[in-house]
Parts: sequence; C-alpha cells; structure tokens
Amino acid sequence: MPPQPVTRRHLVSQIRRRLDAEIAPIVVVRGPRQVGKTTAQFQIIADLLEEGVPPTSILRVQFDELDSLRRTKEPIIAISDWFERQVSSDGFNALAHKGEKAFLFFDEVQNLKGWDAQLKSLVDNASVKIVVTGSSALRIEMGRDSLAGRVNTVEAGVLSLTEIGALRELDTPRPFLPDNGLSPLIDKSFWQELREFGIANSGFRAEAFRHFSERGGYPIVHKLKDVDWPLLADQLNETVIKRVIQHDLRVGDRGRQRDAQLLEELFRLACRYAGQTPTVSTLADEARQSLGANIGSQRVTHYLKFLADTLLLRLIPPLEIRLKKRRGSAKLCLVDHGLRASWLQEQIPLTPDSLAEYPELTTMSGHLAESIFGSVASTIHGLDTAHLPERGTDREVDFVLTVGAQRVPVEIKYQRRIDPLRDTLGIRSFLEKSVNNASFGLLVTQDDTGTVDDPRIVSLPLSTFMLLR
Repeated sequence: MPPQPVTRRHLVSQIRRRLDAEIAPIVVVRGPRQVGKTTAQFQIIADLLEEGVPPTSILRVQFDELDSLRRTKEPIIAISDWFERQVSSDGFNALAHKGEKAFLFFDEVQNLKGWDAQLKSLVDNASVKIVVTGSSALRIEMGRDSLAGRVNTVEAGVLSLTEIGALRELDTPRPFLPDNGLSPLIDKSFWQELREFGIANSGFRAEAFRHFSERGGYPIVHKLKDVDWPLLADQLNETVIKRVIQHDLRVGDRGRQRDAQLLEELFRLACRYAGQTPTVSTLADEARQSLGANIGSQRVTHYLKFLADTLLLRLIPPLEIRLKKRRGSAKLCLVDHGLRASWLQEQIPLTPDSLAEYPELTTMSGHLAESIFGSVASTIHGLDTAHLPERGTDREVDFVLTVGAQRVPVEIKYQRRIDPLRDTLGIRSFLEKSVNNASFGLLVTQDDTGTVDDPRIVSLPLSTFMLLR
C-alpha cells in the first residue's frame, strides 16, 4: 500500500465497529469523491495486518480505474473465486470454521452491472466480511434495497470540525454524538448539553470553524494547509467537480447522452442557490438564458437528480405528514461550501468576526449556513431531514428532523442580533400543532449570544452543531 496518513477520519472507526460487530456481512460506505473512503479502507487493512490477519486473507479491488475489470463477466464473483482458490490459505468457509475470516474490500462498485446480485450470492454462500464503497447515492441505495438484511451503511461526508482539528494538530475534543443510534436527537437535554459542550470548547471551536470557513471540509485542503487556496481550488475543480460531471455522470450508454454543459451549468446554479429552494422553472429559465438552448423543467429535474446521485448535492425534500405530500421545491444543500468557492471563485466568510467586517455578505452567509446544516444532517445515517415550505396556515421552517414519529423543527438565523419573537415564529407555529408531534425546536445562530427565553427552544451556534460529528 502507499504510505498512509497518521491522522484518521472518524469514518475508520465507524467502519471497523460495524465489521467487528458482524451485524451484517457487508458494510456499505457511501460518500462523494475525495472525502477519504479509499484511505479509510487502506487504514483498516493496515490495522488488520498489524493485528495478525494473514495477507492471504485480505483482498482489495478498485473498480473505477480499469475498464477491463468492468468488462469481466461478474467480476466480483470471478475475482473472489480466484482469490479463494489461488491466494487464500484455505476456502472462505473453511477459514470461518477455524474462527478466522477473509476480508474483501471493493472500492467504487456502483458502475458494475449487477454488483448487488454478485455480493448477495457471495455472502449467501461464503462466510466473509466485505466493505463496499461508492460515490453514487442512487445506485448504492438501489443495491442496498436488494441486499436487505445483509448490509450496514455508513455515510461519509466532508471533514467535521473535530477531524479538521486533528489534521491541524489542535487540542481536539471527541465528537459529541455517539455512533450508536439516533435517540439522543429527540431529547431536548441532549441539545442543551451540546450547547454547553460548545461553550466549554469555545477556543477549539472558533479555531476549527475558522479553518472550515476559509477552506471548507475536503481533506486535501487541510492536509496541504500551506498550499495557497487558488491552487487547491483548481485541484478541487479537476478531481471532484469535473471528474463527476465529465466522467462519472457519463458512464454507460445512457450517461454518454447527457449534456455535460448543462450539468456544469446546473451545478453552478446549485452553488448560487445553495441553502435555498428555487423552483425548477426558475433554474430552467436561468439555464436557458445562460446556454441559449431550449431546456425544459423536466430535463432540469432529471439532471438535478443526477447531481444528487453523486452526493455533491443534497436535495432536501418538503416535509410529508400523514402521507400528505407537500408541494414545493427541494432545498439545495452542497456537500461543502469549499466547492462553491472553488467553482464560482467567490469566498463567503462564515465566522462572526469576518462577517462583522463584511456585513453586506450576511445574507449569503445565512444561505450557506442553511446549506451546511442540511449537508451535515444528511450524513447522520437514518435521520430523516426535510424542510417545511410556507403554505396556508403553516409558516416556513428551515428544517425538520424526524426520528421515528418524533420531529424537531430547526430555524437557521445566521445574524448578529436575534429577535426573540420574529425569528422563532416558524418554530413556535410548528410546536403548537399537535399533529407535528414536536416538543421542542432548535434555533441555529452565529454565536452563543443568540438565545431566546422560550423554554421549548434550544439555541446554539452553527459551529456548535458541527461538533456533533
């Protein structure tokens, strides 16, 4: 293997816990390109070797680099069978009978035809532990559906503040949300304790959030902290955005028919409208004006879904209650505001001190705060995240988190001064309707001073919320 970084993402321990627990034979890790999924695989392999697992019991294949691998008939089955016969010290099931296991790592499997059926056959007939990674939400999700009961999923986003702190060699606290379920999120005392945790670690929080504000959360921009931002921005554009738009979304016969120019334009519009809910017709009108082509709303809808498939963009849907679907547009949340800065060549500060110097950027920073919140919430696996558009007697609510039957309304008020009545109207309206099944709400602010007296509302800064992971 190539030399591995000394620091590790929390992703590594999350994958390893699921492997060791053997809740399911397959651990699926999904996330956008360049967030560290492959590095996590290498670091787990290094640990296994150090613990005494024989090299002949570990197989790793990366499927997105060589076309010949994709052209092989049922490559996962074929390669695993070859490995079992020619490399492993014994058959997979024979190893299991001796209390040992073979570990199989498959990177970027989503473009393989029938990858899920191959894995199903493999784990149904052989006792092995498998880690699968992919950067396609839709294809991984479809495969997971056919592998029901055989998979455990880990969501990989960009770096959290605690991970940035480790890379920057700061005195870093542990993540506040334990990796063992969602039940804490519907407990008001959990959020009150998180608020106090943020205050107790305010020095670290401010420093890590400043680095996040300046460069975003992709690992490369913090590993290469001494490299100037323009060079890193070019690298992000080439290895993440252009790679996805010009290659990943155009794989296969159907993919080759997609218009790369329109994909680029819609990603640019998604950057412009990050944290907002533009209508599809608005996006279609702007794309038509920019490209001088006849572009319909239906085509824009499909292309937005393609971009969401790559996990560079999260489409936060309108809330549904009692099977009544709310009409409204999706909220556009970028995986990382650093991609917006690199693609548009426009940096928007997020720290309170920087915004005090550039108050004219407060509105845009507020939209980015919504985008960041939505993106972080989307990486908490199993958490249902939606938004509530204003309609009839319902006031707009920026986000609604749902765990089981319980809901938590969230308002983002990223400004220096909070009006206790005006800025909490959406939350209070939501709480007062019993059908919503919510007992408290969250007010996400710029800093610790944005508090309100209502005992049903917990206020905390965006930077504190980001200490969850």
